[in-house]
Amino acid sequence: MAHGSNEHGLVEQHVDLRVGDKDRRMLVVRPERPQPGAPVVLALHGSNQTGGGLRRFTGGQFDRFASRDGAVVLYLDGHKKHWNDARVSIDFAARLEDYDDVEFALTAIDWAAANTGADAAWARAVGFSNGGAMVIRLSHQAPERFAGLAAIAATVPAPENFLLADTEPVPVRMLYLHGTADPLVPYEGGVASLWGMRPRGLGLSAVQSAEHSAAQNGIVDAPQSRDLPEGSDDKTSATVTDWSQPDRLPVRLITVHEGGHTVPGRTRAPVLMGRTAHGFEAADHIAEFLGLTDDRRAQNEP
Repeated sequence: MAHGSNEHGLVEQHVDLRVGDKDRRMLVVRPERPQPGAPVVLALHGSNQTGGGLRRFTGGQFDRFASRDGAVVLYLDGHKKHWNDARVSIDFAARLEDYDDVEFALTAIDWAAANTGADAAWARAVGFSNGGAMVIRLSHQAPERFAGLAAIAATVPAPENFLLADTEPVPVRMLYLHGTADPLVPYEGGVASLWGMRPRGLGLSAVQSAEHSAAQNGIVDAPQSRDLPEGSDDKTSATVTDWSQPDRLPVRLITVHEGGHTVPGRTRAPVLMGRTAHGFEAADHIAEFLGLTDDRRAQNEP
């Protein structure tokens, strides 16, 4: 286990874990002395990335969960840069070699609780692309372990492409963030692919994905939408749509109009990924919706 500190006073650790019969690895970013019961946030990278790669891709904005909100942030590494998410059609090594990434996520949370005093019962997870698809798997397979989840540039698989389509629904606070001009995972639904190559099966639209989670949470009231004033720049704008109801866990969709397969923030993604919204940072809205900004237990409840 290697330790170090960065310019923001955060401790960085590379940690190796044994999960079943597999060796796994993660980068831990945390305050030097986390408060007892500090929140845990899993950060799950996209295809062909690592935990460190996601950190660079997002300009380090998820580190703010640690520096501002006092969380223990775990940047997990998928096997051979992919996750064994819940899509039937994927052929990643993580699926073919039977890597249990749900168990990896839960083991990582338990490690944080045992080694930093963080709260293992109410973790959060944020995922981008393939990592967002993994978050969707967690929302169906281990929702009781999470106070909230956020999927960026990922949608719920269509029923015929969903390993967990028949899972009994358990409510969980859920945020989706998606660009309307995403060239890899279509906002309007359809086949996800790498610019037409290596298709990964059908997915629902971003709106249908949020509706799926709203139904999972027992919400029947109509959603309400509003513009995100700070979400506008010279190329993109953003709309927030909320599904909410008394005594029900909420669901939110942040739509980035003209946004690509990207994470909103200061760091621009490669041009092939489409436009990056610079009017707001995803981490700020994720922290607010998932209750990280003050971590009040009341925000983990309806």
